[in-house]
Amino acid sequence: MLDKKLIIAEHDIKKRVNELGAAITRDYRDRPLVVVGILNGAFIFMADLARQIALPIEIDFIRVSSYGDKDHSSGKITFTKDIELDITGKDVLLVEDIVDTGRTMAELIKFFAARKPASLKVCALIDKRERREAAIDIDYPGFTVAHGFLVGYGLDYAEQHRHYPEIYHLLMDK
Repeated sequence: MLDKKLIIAEHDIKKRVNELGAAITRDYRDRPLVVVGILNGAFIFMADLARQIALPIEIDFIRVSSYGDKDHSSGKITFTKDIELDITGKDVLLVEDIVDTGRTMAELIKFFAARKPASLKVCALIDKRERREAAIDIDYPGFTVAHGFLVGYGLDYAEQHRHYPEIYHLLMDK
């Protein structure tokens, strides 16, 4: 049986997304920006964030997997969809739902840096450091959460629970 405990309320998410959008708008004013969402988890956050960025932006997606249907990373990152835009010489913002171990984001940063963008920054809804294994700088962090397996607002467990407008700690009987 799965139960859940509220961690971040919907109104707090909306407020923080607005703040992040304002900060990104300020930092990239007068510069076009490519916003790249990491599927599947970031799609809800990225849609809300994109509407708060008052700039001309291009949007693309990449899909990687490291969790599958487990509650912990497999340690193996699989790229299943690449971006279609040419990002050479452009400012790029990677948008992720959660940075946990940091291994996936470290691989993504290397992957995108090899394409020679003008700049490359990271925005993550959740900065979760309890299992951090790679030194990752999140330029635009949403919330820092100390522990727990999180679901809702795009975050999932075995492709379930993404649809909640809040973020919950999933309590699992083991």
